[in-house]
Amino acid sequence: MRALILGGTADANLLAESIARAGLDAIYSYGGRTRAPANQPLPTRIGGFGGVSGLAEHIRREGITHVVDATHPFAAEMSRNAVAACVETGTPLMALERAPWARTPGDNWIEVANIASAVAALPESRTRVFLAIGRQHIAPFASRPQHAYTLRFVDAPEDALPFDADVIVSRGPFTLNGELEMMRARRIEWIVARNSGGDGARAKIDAARALGLPVIMLSRPALPDRLRVESVAEVMQWLGHRTCLGA
Repeated sequence: MRALILGGTADANLLAESIARAGLDAIYSYGGRTRAPANQPLPTRIGGFGGVSGLAEHIRREGITHVVDATHPFAAEMSRNAVAACVETGTPLMALERAPWARTPGDNWIEVANIASAVAALPESRTRVFLAIGRQHIAPFASRPQHAYTLRFVDAPEDALPFDADVIVSRGPFTLNGELEMMRARRIEWIVARNSGGDGARAKIDAARALGLPVIMLSRPALPDRLRVESVAEVMQWLGHRTCLGA
């Protein structure tokens, strides 16, 4: 057996630890968006594959027998490519995907299907907005330059931003107290977020609820049908091994 982990998430990192402790043969792949990705206990590759054909060729060349898609829930292109490449090569595919957040009492969500709808949902009058959507999706918000934006990235931006913004360079996970302090210090009034799910990024949603702030919540993109689980233990069982976290 030789597994390919399409990673870049906290869940993928936990899976890598468990696979390494089990002594399984696996490769961890980063998409390359982060300049300083976290170190992994497995052999690591960084960068794209070159679409479906490139990923299929990698699977064949490296003798991959199992693929685990543990990418971000909004990495739709990579997930679609994984489905197509695994169909082409006849390789079993499992998605490790955290459950989306569910609205709870006190949440003030405006749920939207895409970035354009998120931009349109912002008020016309000037407001202070925390954009928690990743750097590759911020450009459309330049059409609403009247707002005071706060952005948070893992890496400092190398290129000029499409609008003036307060940039925070920090790597999660983040705490509720930390998010409350950040939002109060910057007098945040609106939040734009993706429904990523999981615990690592949830604190900003809990902080918005505590402060009574509206959240423009981007729904997850539609993906092809595939096997999907929510825990490392289930992936390890699929691979035929017990979970080795904490062993």
